[in-house]
Amino acid sequence: MHVLPYLVAAWVFLAGCYGLATSRNLIHAVGCLSVCQSATYVLLLAVGYRDGGTAPVFSDLEPGSRPVVDPVVQALALTDVVVGATVTALLLALVVQISKRHRTVDPDELSELRG
Repeated sequence: MHVLPYLVAAWVFLAGCYGLATSRNLIHAVGCLSVCQSATYVLLLAVGYRDGGTAPVFSDLEPGSRPVVDPVVQALALTDVVVGATVTALLLALVVQISKRHRTVDPDELSELRG
């Protein structure tokens, strides 16, 4: 088993977390959160990958005669993409509303949000 895809997923996640922690713009923070989310795509692809694996269609051969990839992992990756796009769209809509009401997207200037 190769460790490189897991290292890439960890690096992408940490790069997104660093950008999120150092962000001074809400739009940039949403983008960094999307980068963190994309690390899960790489992780799911690494988990579901098999050397020499083919699509899990057994119409022409009997099951177990060849290695196949796991279709559940592919379905999870597709679901992850849809959920990530939805969360990003919702967060960007919230940033637009914050920008309209407070005339800024800098989190440090939003004094009304301090507790």
